[in-house]
Amino acid sequence: MLNSQNMTEKSFFKKQTLSSRVKASIVSEYFPKYCKIIVKKHVPERIGYFDLFAGPGRYEDGNMSTPLLIAKNCYNDNMLRQKVWMVFNDKEYSEQLKENFLKLYPEGTFFYKPHFGHSVVGESEAINEFITRNTMRNGMNECPSVLFIDPFGYKGIDTSILSQFLNYWGNELFIFINTKRINPALENEKFEPLMRCLFPHSFDSLKVLVRNKTRVAERLQFIIDNLGKEYDKILGGNVYYTAFKFQEEDVETTSHFILHLTKSKRGFDLIKQIYNDFANVGTIFDGVNTYTFDVKKIHNPVEDLFDIASENIDALKDKLFAAYRGRRISALDVFEEHQKKELYCRSHYTEALRRLHSEGRLSSVYQDNKQHTVSVLLIKECILNFK
Repeated sequence: MLNSQNMTEKSFFKKQTLSSRVKASIVSEYFPKYCKIIVKKHVPERIGYFDLFAGPGRYEDGNMSTPLLIAKNCYNDNMLRQKVWMVFNDKEYSEQLKENFLKLYPEGTFFYKPHFGHSVVGESEAINEFITRNTMRNGMNECPSVLFIDPFGYKGIDTSILSQFLNYWGNELFIFINTKRINPALENEKFEPLMRCLFPHSFDSLKVLVRNKTRVAERLQFIIDNLGKEYDKILGGNVYYTAFKFQEEDVETTSHFILHLTKSKRGFDLIKQIYNDFANVGTIFDGVNTYTFDVKKIHNPVEDLFDIASENIDALKDKLFAAYRGRRISALDVFEEHQKKELYCRSHYTEALRRLHSEGRLSSVYQDNKQHTVSVLLIKECILNFK
């Protein structure tokens, strides 16, 4: 007999929700752009995409999930068809995924044959050995990879193991996290071993401190931030992490986060652009709020009384003026320096700097001998003078 979690998991793949579509789109849109960043630095033997909880690849309603969307985007690019090695794993759906995959992309479509595994994540030593294997040769990673983990809960997320994977040049992580389960699990002794795998350095303090967060949104963001900080501690302060929030479809609470982790400032730049493209909630980045998708705004659109997106730009504008007042610096250098510690994406910086220019708080001059119709571009040749 199937337990309740298995029953829920099987019903999950009957119909794709809008939130699931956005989640899959974020990862599948990010990966090809990530590959282009990688090959600008080093052209490796291959580039990996690893999905440890892959599912069947297609919902019963016909919509594609992440594995087939990844394959579609790789198929449409000749370089990716030759370079990308896709590794999928799912205990329940491996054969179904393989069948759905090969219907669209028969053997030989991709230079590197996709792998379809069926191990139990968290119980398979082979998986741990696979994701922590050394792919560095002559100082370069010959298989930089994105690892996507979308468990039905939190079993199988071992932060110590995943940190080893993230430590190699070019490797990045996406973790889809059900905060509705983690929040109560922190208070339940039954789940303490799993929570200690998730928070190996901060479990004891997190368990105490999270109780002081009275607002649910603040508590959930605190949990996510502490998970990101785990990787930062293990890898010596070299990790950029950013979360995207999904609001519940039926109530005003958060159900899931997708957390992206990278050691690359270019990856950090890129994921914020992708998040911004899919967020549909105006958000001021105040330490609690982040990029957010709320499906209720699709079903029941309402006009906000205040332009929160504009307020967010104004907040960044004031931060930039305070940080760079009296300085002469290129627009690109402003962005590169400042974005490493902020959630704002590239387009936010462009708009904020242009507003400062229109307010007379900075002047700009281009040094590339070209005619430009806008006051600021994030390029090296655009020189800013903060007043």
